[in-house]
Amino acid sequence: MTSHAKEAVALGKSGRRIQAWIRGRSLRLAARSQGRDNAMDLAALQNDLPTTLENLYQGCLEQDRARSLSSGNTFPAGEQDKAGLLAGGDMKRSQPLVIQVNRKLKEEEPRASSLPSIPNPFPELCSPSKSPILSSPSAGQGPQCESGSHVVKVFSEDGTCRSMEVTAGATARHICEMLVQKTHALHDDSWSLVELHQHLALERCLEDHESVVEVQATWPIGGDSRFVFRKNFAKYELFKSSPSLFPEAMVSSCLDANKGMSHSELIQNFLNSGSCPEIQGFLHLKEGGRKVWKRFHFSLRRSGLYYSTKGTSKDPRHLQYFADLNESNIYFITHGKKHYGTPTEFSFCIKPYKARSGMKGLKLFCSEDEPSRACWMAAFRLFKYGVQLYRNYQQSQCRPSQQPRISTTPLRSMSDNTLVAMDFSGCTGRVIENPNEALTVALEEAHSWRKKTSHRYSLPTPCQGSPLSTAIHRTQPWFHGRISREDTQRLIIQQGLVDGVFLLRESQRNPKGYVLSLCHLQKVKHFLILPSEEEGQLYFTMDDGQTRFADLIQLVEFHQINRGILPCKLRYCCTGIAL
Repeated sequence: MTSHAKEAVALGKSGRRIQAWIRGRSLRLAARSQGRDNAMDLAALQNDLPTTLENLYQGCLEQDRARSLSSGNTFPAGEQDKAGLLAGGDMKRSQPLVIQVNRKLKEEEPRASSLPSIPNPFPELCSPSKSPILSSPSAGQGPQCESGSHVVKVFSEDGTCRSMEVTAGATARHICEMLVQKTHALHDDSWSLVELHQHLALERCLEDHESVVEVQATWPIGGDSRFVFRKNFAKYELFKSSPSLFPEAMVSSCLDANKGMSHSELIQNFLNSGSCPEIQGFLHLKEGGRKVWKRFHFSLRRSGLYYSTKGTSKDPRHLQYFADLNESNIYFITHGKKHYGTPTEFSFCIKPYKARSGMKGLKLFCSEDEPSRACWMAAFRLFKYGVQLYRNYQQSQCRPSQQPRISTTPLRSMSDNTLVAMDFSGCTGRVIENPNEALTVALEEAHSWRKKTSHRYSLPTPCQGSPLSTAIHRTQPWFHGRISREDTQRLIIQQGLVDGVFLLRESQRNPKGYVLSLCHLQKVKHFLILPSEEEGQLYFTMDDGQTRFADLIQLVEFHQINRGILPCKLRYCCTGIAL
């Protein structure tokens, strides 16, 4: 074989090694460029590839020529290493170029490696931990927020706002406790954080365990969604010994054993995963893209919401799956007739997590009355959150005893049922065990109290009444000044349609009168309070002078203990707080 042929064979072997190197180099480049967002780095590597290959090709040719003898003969492949040793190390065998590749998974790569090399004009978009713009949620349970601080804005009823810096794991209960501490409000379990979508006329009360940052991340960027800090007395009313929120006609069970069941037993069935309670009834439904409301028979189960295509039939052939409880939230609709043309004002909405903005994806419902709407929404919460909702209630009940608060009124350590009648006329007090004697003592004390009150009325006062008695009520949290009847009903509905929720306001029809607005059986009732004058003394009454009060504070305090002419006692006052 001639020297030219041998050199051609050597060049062929070098070409095969170059092709193998190119193939390995391409695989390494693909691995290094995988998961990178910057296209400029990949282009730079591709432009640098021809120059690197050309240098490598020249180096391989020089090394192959160095292995050849001066006579033009080449060593066999097995004797090349021996020739290198005989040559004293002057001739070295060509070795493949070793490239250290730091392989990392896509999740382990630092975020800085994906940033472009040019200056970024919007650095806040590339640092999610410091950005006010949050990432979009994942399916089902919302976004997985990174560690760090987030800014949350909370509004009050009067429109004032407070910005708070919280961690990614801050819950609605933590936010409420922080606001109560900052505003020096009276701490109780009725303070809530409300999610409000003004453009959709939707609002809902966040559960105590929900992450505020995750909820905020689901809002559309640049929208008018906000958090509102307000009272919600109906948040845990379903766990209290109150009239049942679930009418018997709307509750059914696969065992048909719920008839005659108490309220507490029914709640236990809802919380027990082994039982199968079900809420059923007719609802008006507005289909997507249509203006017509149709009436269907719905069934709310633990697995989801269904409607029947044939009357009230529950046959599996006639039931259609309509909504998933775990992938959506339920909202009140405010001003439903104005925004959606609802048949009644008792409407609500099921909003899926994936519905970010607009009406697309919303499922609108309308019930016949407020009790049925409250039943549907309470069952939705129980089916979705289950035992977690009851744990929140237990924690809210234990919190006031663990965190003592300072109040202007003394707290009773025992209920009214444990109080007994006492006689302190002698040297020592004694318990009055005879009921007739206790009644006589109570009547005597009441007669004595009336004498003291009449003596106070007989004191010389101006004809128009004391300025203090006519203005002292303006300092009370339950007095809301001159607000309309519609605003009063809206405020009471927002803070919970619970028996005993009330407020006082100035009458719009009678310039000298006042109105006591009270919630009873999920309806708002209004009672007119008129001032009257007798023997130069001003007093207030709601029953044409049969029961008289020196001022409005005395009137409210009396009806907080005694029902009087009202359908129930005054329990919770509607109040707002400025942030």
